[in-house]
Amino acid sequence: LLYSAEGASLWLEEGEKIGLVTRVGEDFPRAWLDEIAARGYLTDGIKVLPEQIDLRYFRAYSDLRTYHLDDPVSHFTRLEMTMPKGLIGYQPAKPPKDLRQVAPTSLRQSDFPEHYRQARAAHVCSMDFLTHTLTPPLLRQMGVKIVTLDPGPYMEKEHWTEVKSMVIGLTAFIPSQEELSRLFLGQTTDVRAMAEEVGSWGVEIVVVKRGWQGQLVYHSALKRAYEIPAYPSKMVDPTGAGDVFAGGFLAGLDKTSSPVQAVMYGNVSASFAVEGSGAFYTQDALPGLQQARLESIRDSVREV
Repeated sequence: LLYSAEGASLWLEEGEKIGLVTRVGEDFPRAWLDEIAARGYLTDGIKVLPEQIDLRYFRAYSDLRTYHLDDPVSHFTRLEMTMPKGLIGYQPAKPPKDLRQVAPTSLRQSDFPEHYRQARAAHVCSMDFLTHTLTPPLLRQMGVKIVTLDPGPYMEKEHWTEVKSMVIGLTAFIPSQEELSRLFLGQTTDVRAMAEEVGSWGVEIVVVKRGWQGQLVYHSALKRAYEIPAYPSKMVDPTGAGDVFAGGFLAGLDKTSSPVQAVMYGNVSASFAVEGSGAFYTQDALPGLQQARLESIRDSVREV
Protein backbone atom coordinates (compact mmCIF):
# COMPACT_ATOMS: atom_id res chain seq x y z
CA LEU A 1 0.00 0.00 0.00
CA LEU A 2 2.77 2.46 0.88
CA TYR A 3 4.71 1.73 -2.29
CA SER A 4 1.59 2.35 -4.39
CA ALA A 5 0.87 5.56 -2.51
CA GLU A 6 4.42 6.74 -3.14
CA GLY A 7 4.08 6.01 -6.84
CA ALA A 8 1.02 8.25 -7.01
CA SER A 9 2.43 10.96 -4.74
CA LEU A 10 5.10 11.87 -7.31
CA TRP A 11 2.34 13.38 -9.45
CA LEU A 12 0.21 15.13 -6.81
CA GLU A 13 -0.79 18.72 -7.36
CA GLU A 14 -1.37 21.30 -4.64
CA GLY A 15 -4.36 20.44 -2.49
CA GLU A 16 -4.51 16.78 -3.54
CA LYS A 17 -4.26 14.08 -0.87
CA ILE A 18 -3.91 10.31 -0.82
CA GLY A 19 -6.07 8.37 1.62
CA LEU A 20 -5.02 4.92 2.82
CA VAL A 21 -7.38 2.08 3.74
CA THR A 22 -6.06 -1.07 5.40
CA ARG A 23 -6.19 -3.19 8.56
CA VAL A 24 -3.27 -3.83 10.90
CA GLY A 25 -2.84 -5.51 14.27
CA GLU A 26 -2.18 -3.86 17.61
CA ASP A 27 1.43 -5.00 17.25
CA PHE A 28 1.96 -2.74 14.22
CA PRO A 29 4.50 -0.11 15.36
CA ARG A 30 2.75 3.16 16.26
CA ALA A 31 5.88 5.05 15.21
CA TRP A 32 5.33 3.80 11.67
CA LEU A 33 1.74 5.06 11.67
CA ASP A 34 2.96 8.44 12.91
CA GLU A 35 5.59 8.59 10.17
CA ILE A 36 3.03 7.73 7.48
CA ALA A 37 0.80 10.56 8.69
CA ALA A 38 3.76 12.94 8.92
CA ARG A 39 4.47 12.33 5.24
CA GLY A 40 1.10 13.76 4.32
CA TYR A 41 -1.07 10.68 3.89
CA LEU A 42 -4.60 10.47 5.28
CA THR A 43 -4.48 7.63 7.79
CA ASP A 44 -7.98 7.60 9.26
CA GLY A 45 -8.69 4.64 6.96
CA ILE A 46 -6.03 2.54 8.75
CA LYS A 47 -7.92 0.39 11.25
CA VAL A 48 -5.92 -1.00 14.17
CA LEU A 49 -7.48 -4.28 15.29
CA PRO A 50 -7.36 -5.45 18.95
CA GLU A 51 -5.23 -8.46 18.08
CA GLN A 52 -1.78 -9.28 16.77
CA ILE A 53 -1.48 -9.92 13.04
CA ASP A 54 1.73 -11.16 11.45
CA LEU A 55 2.26 -8.85 8.48
CA ARG A 56 5.91 -9.73 7.95
CA TYR A 57 7.11 -10.42 4.42
CA PHE A 58 10.50 -11.88 3.50
CA ARG A 59 12.20 -11.71 0.12
CA ALA A 60 15.78 -12.76 -0.72
CA TYR A 61 17.43 -11.85 -4.02
CA SER A 62 19.93 -14.16 -5.70
CA ASP A 63 20.25 -11.45 -8.36
CA LEU A 64 18.27 -8.31 -9.19
CA ARG A 65 15.80 -10.27 -11.33
CA THR A 66 15.38 -13.39 -9.17
CA TYR A 67 13.96 -13.56 -5.67
CA HIS A 68 12.95 -16.27 -3.21
CA LEU A 69 10.24 -16.27 -0.55
CA ASP A 70 11.18 -19.46 1.30
CA ASP A 71 12.71 -20.04 4.74
CA PRO A 72 14.92 -17.06 5.75
CA VAL A 73 17.25 -19.28 7.80
CA SER A 74 18.72 -20.97 4.73
CA HIS A 75 19.52 -17.65 3.05
CA PHE A 76 21.24 -16.12 6.08
CA THR A 77 23.13 -19.37 6.64
CA ARG A 78 24.33 -19.36 3.04
CA LEU A 79 25.60 -15.80 3.43
CA GLU A 80 27.13 -16.61 6.85
CA MET A 81 25.05 -13.88 8.43
CA THR A 82 23.08 -13.81 11.68
CA MET A 83 19.34 -13.87 11.08
CA PRO A 84 17.59 -10.79 12.51
CA LYS A 85 15.48 -11.44 15.60
CA GLY A 86 12.55 -9.87 13.80
CA LEU A 87 12.39 -12.90 11.51
CA ILE A 88 12.25 -15.53 14.24
CA GLY A 89 9.23 -17.76 13.70
CA TYR A 90 8.51 -16.33 10.26
CA GLN A 91 6.51 -18.47 7.85
CA PRO A 92 5.45 -17.38 4.35
CA ALA A 93 1.73 -16.66 4.14
CA LYS A 94 -0.26 -19.35 2.35
CA PRO A 95 -3.38 -18.54 0.32
CA PRO A 96 -6.53 -20.03 1.87
CA LYS A 97 -8.02 -23.12 0.25
CA ASP A 98 -11.38 -21.35 0.18
CA LEU A 99 -10.94 -18.17 -1.86
CA ARG A 100 -13.94 -16.58 -0.16
CA GLN A 101 -12.57 -17.08 3.34
CA VAL A 102 -12.68 -13.91 5.43
CA ALA A 103 -9.30 -12.87 6.87
CA PRO A 104 -8.75 -10.32 9.66
CA THR A 105 -7.17 -8.06 7.04
CA SER A 106 -10.06 -8.39 4.56
CA LEU A 107 -11.56 -4.96 3.97
CA ARG A 108 -15.10 -4.18 5.10
CA GLN A 109 -17.42 -1.40 3.98
CA SER A 110 -17.10 0.22 7.41
CA ASP A 111 -13.33 0.60 6.88
CA PHE A 112 -13.86 3.43 4.39
CA PRO A 113 -14.18 6.86 6.02
CA GLU A 114 -17.13 8.92 4.79
CA HIS A 115 -14.97 11.70 3.34
CA TYR A 116 -13.11 9.19 1.12
CA ARG A 117 -16.23 9.28 -1.06
CA GLN A 118 -14.74 12.45 -2.56
CA ALA A 119 -11.97 10.38 -4.21
CA ARG A 120 -11.79 10.45 -8.00
CA ALA A 121 -9.65 7.33 -8.31
CA ALA A 122 -8.67 4.32 -6.21
CA HIS A 123 -6.17 1.49 -6.50
CA VAL A 124 -6.78 -1.86 -4.79
CA CYS A 125 -3.45 -3.45 -3.92
CA SER A 126 -2.69 -7.16 -3.99
CA MET A 127 -4.88 -8.70 -1.28
CA ASP A 128 -7.21 -11.62 -0.66
CA PHE A 129 -9.81 -12.68 -3.21
CA LEU A 130 -12.80 -11.71 -1.04
CA THR A 131 -11.52 -8.14 -0.71
CA HIS A 132 -10.93 -8.01 -4.46
CA THR A 133 -14.47 -9.23 -5.14
CA LEU A 134 -16.28 -6.83 -2.81
CA THR A 135 -14.17 -3.65 -2.84
CA PRO A 136 -14.40 -2.49 -6.51
CA PRO A 137 -18.25 -2.52 -6.52
CA LEU A 138 -18.20 -0.67 -3.19
CA LEU A 139 -15.85 1.98 -4.59
CA ARG A 140 -18.06 2.47 -7.63
CA GLN A 141 -21.08 2.79 -5.34
CA MET A 142 -19.17 5.50 -3.45
CA GLY A 143 -18.79 7.42 -6.70
CA VAL A 144 -15.14 6.62 -7.46
CA LYS A 145 -14.78 6.87 -11.25
CA ILE A 146 -11.44 5.07 -11.74
CA VAL A 147 -10.83 1.72 -10.00
CA THR A 148 -7.65 -0.25 -10.68
CA LEU A 149 -6.60 -3.55 -9.14
CA ASP A 150 -3.39 -5.55 -8.67
CA PRO A 151 -4.26 -9.28 -8.30
CA GLY A 152 -3.34 -11.54 -5.41
CA PRO A 153 -1.90 -15.06 -5.06
CA TYR A 154 -5.07 -16.64 -6.45
CA MET A 155 -3.82 -16.17 -10.04
CA GLU A 156 -3.75 -19.88 -10.89
CA LYS A 157 -5.42 -21.75 -13.75
CA GLU A 158 -7.74 -23.60 -11.37
CA HIS A 159 -9.25 -20.24 -10.37
CA TRP A 160 -9.94 -19.16 -13.97
CA THR A 161 -13.70 -18.83 -13.46
CA GLU A 162 -13.35 -16.87 -10.23
CA VAL A 163 -10.84 -14.42 -11.71
CA LYS A 164 -12.99 -13.96 -14.81
CA SER A 165 -15.99 -12.91 -12.70
CA MET A 166 -13.94 -10.80 -10.29
CA VAL A 167 -12.43 -8.41 -12.85
CA ILE A 168 -15.72 -7.37 -14.50
CA GLY A 169 -16.15 -3.61 -14.41
CA LEU A 170 -12.59 -2.69 -13.45
CA THR A 171 -11.12 0.38 -15.10
CA ALA A 172 -7.74 -1.36 -15.17
CA PHE A 173 -6.42 -4.77 -14.18
CA ILE A 174 -2.66 -4.74 -13.50
CA PRO A 175 -1.17 -8.26 -13.24
CA SER A 176 2.46 -9.20 -13.75
CA GLN A 177 3.43 -11.36 -16.71
CA GLU A 178 4.21 -14.20 -14.29
CA GLU A 179 0.73 -14.00 -12.77
CA LEU A 180 -0.95 -14.04 -16.17
CA SER A 181 1.23 -16.96 -17.25
CA ARG A 182 0.07 -19.01 -14.26
CA LEU A 183 -3.56 -18.19 -15.00
CA PHE A 184 -3.20 -19.12 -18.70
CA LEU A 185 -0.96 -22.14 -18.08
CA GLY A 186 -1.35 -24.64 -20.90
CA GLN A 187 -3.34 -22.23 -23.10
CA THR A 188 -0.96 -19.57 -24.41
CA THR A 189 2.28 -17.77 -23.60
CA ASP A 190 1.55 -14.80 -25.87
CA VAL A 191 1.33 -11.73 -23.61
CA ARG A 192 -0.85 -9.72 -25.97
CA ALA A 193 -3.24 -12.62 -26.44
CA MET A 194 -3.59 -13.04 -22.69
CA ALA A 195 -4.24 -9.32 -22.20
CA GLU A 196 -6.81 -9.33 -25.00
CA GLU A 197 -8.65 -12.28 -23.46
CA VAL A 198 -8.79 -10.63 -20.03
CA GLY A 199 -10.00 -7.43 -21.67
CA SER A 200 -12.91 -9.34 -23.20
CA TRP A 201 -14.10 -10.21 -19.69
CA GLY A 202 -15.24 -6.65 -19.08
CA VAL A 203 -12.04 -4.79 -18.16
CA GLU A 204 -11.46 -1.45 -19.84
CA ILE A 205 -7.63 -1.55 -19.64
CA VAL A 206 -5.23 -4.44 -19.02
CA VAL A 207 -1.68 -3.54 -18.05
CA VAL A 208 0.89 -6.32 -17.90
CA LYS A 209 3.91 -5.59 -15.72
CA ARG A 210 7.02 -7.17 -17.24
CA GLY A 211 9.74 -6.12 -14.80
CA TRP A 212 12.92 -4.91 -16.46
CA GLN A 213 11.19 -5.28 -19.87
CA GLY A 214 8.64 -2.57 -19.08
CA GLN A 215 4.91 -2.90 -19.64
CA LEU A 216 2.28 -3.91 -22.19
CA VAL A 217 -1.05 -2.06 -22.14
CA TYR A 218 -4.19 -3.24 -23.92
CA HIS A 219 -7.22 -0.98 -24.50
CA SER A 220 -10.26 -3.23 -24.80
CA ALA A 221 -12.62 -0.83 -26.63
CA LEU A 222 -10.02 0.08 -29.26
CA LYS A 223 -8.53 -3.44 -29.36
CA ARG A 224 -5.06 -1.91 -29.50
CA ALA A 225 -1.96 -2.79 -27.51
CA TYR A 226 1.27 -0.91 -26.84
CA GLU A 227 4.63 -1.73 -25.31
CA ILE A 228 6.58 0.73 -23.20
CA PRO A 229 10.15 -0.25 -22.24
CA ALA A 230 11.30 0.41 -18.69
CA TYR A 231 13.14 3.67 -18.10
CA PRO A 232 16.89 2.80 -17.95
CA SER A 233 17.41 3.33 -14.22
CA LYS A 234 20.40 2.14 -12.25
CA MET A 235 18.87 -0.87 -10.48
CA VAL A 236 19.59 -1.03 -6.75
CA ASP A 237 16.51 -2.68 -5.23
CA PRO A 238 13.46 -3.81 -7.27
CA THR A 239 11.31 -4.39 -4.18
CA GLY A 240 7.92 -2.72 -4.54
CA ALA A 241 8.55 -1.49 -8.09
CA GLY A 242 5.34 -3.05 -9.39
CA ASP A 243 3.31 -1.42 -6.63
CA VAL A 244 4.96 1.96 -7.23
CA PHE A 245 4.13 1.54 -10.93
CA ALA A 246 0.47 0.91 -10.11
CA GLY A 247 0.27 4.09 -8.03
CA GLY A 248 1.88 6.14 -10.77
CA PHE A 249 -0.44 4.58 -13.34
CA LEU A 250 -3.48 5.55 -11.26
CA ALA A 251 -2.29 9.16 -11.01
CA GLY A 252 -1.54 9.26 -14.74
CA LEU A 253 -4.93 7.86 -15.71
CA ASP A 254 -6.68 10.36 -13.45
CA LYS A 255 -4.75 13.28 -14.98
CA THR A 256 -4.67 12.30 -18.65
CA SER A 257 -7.48 9.73 -19.25
CA SER A 258 -4.98 8.03 -21.61
CA PRO A 259 -3.99 4.41 -20.88
CA VAL A 260 -0.66 4.82 -22.69
CA GLN A 261 0.24 8.04 -20.91
CA ALA A 262 -0.85 6.51 -17.61
CA VAL A 263 1.58 3.63 -18.17
CA MET A 264 4.31 6.18 -18.83
CA TYR A 265 3.54 7.86 -15.49
CA GLY A 266 3.77 4.50 -13.73
CA ASN A 267 6.93 3.62 -15.63
CA VAL A 268 8.61 6.81 -14.43
CA SER A 269 7.43 6.30 -10.84
CA ALA A 270 8.93 2.80 -10.84
CA SER A 271 12.18 4.15 -12.29
CA PHE A 272 12.74 6.13 -9.10
CA ALA A 273 11.73 3.28 -6.78
CA VAL A 274 14.35 0.83 -8.07
CA GLU A 275 17.20 3.30 -7.52
CA GLY A 276 17.07 2.86 -3.75
CA SER A 277 15.45 0.90 -0.92
CA GLY A 278 12.37 1.52 1.17
CA ALA A 279 8.80 2.60 0.53
CA PHE A 280 9.63 6.28 0.93
CA TYR A 281 12.69 6.40 -1.31
CA THR A 282 10.79 8.01 -4.19
CA GLN A 283 10.21 11.14 -2.08
CA ASP A 284 13.88 11.99 -2.57
CA ALA A 285 13.34 12.56 -6.31
CA LEU A 286 14.48 15.99 -7.45
CA PRO A 287 11.59 18.33 -8.36
CA GLY A 288 10.92 18.28 -12.09
CA LEU A 289 12.94 15.14 -12.72
CA GLN A 290 9.83 13.03 -13.19
CA GLN A 291 8.65 15.31 -16.00
CA ALA A 292 12.04 15.06 -17.68
CA ARG A 293 11.92 11.27 -17.55
CA LEU A 294 8.35 11.31 -18.84
CA GLU A 295 9.43 13.25 -21.91
CA SER A 296 12.43 10.98 -22.48
CA ILE A 297 10.32 7.82 -22.90
CA ARG A 298 7.55 9.24 -25.10
CA ASP A 299 9.24 8.19 -28.34
CA SER A 300 9.88 4.65 -27.07
CA VAL A 301 6.18 3.65 -27.10
CA ARG A 302 5.29 1.23 -29.91
CA GLU A 303 2.09 -0.46 -30.97
CA VAL A 304 2.11 -4.28 -31.05
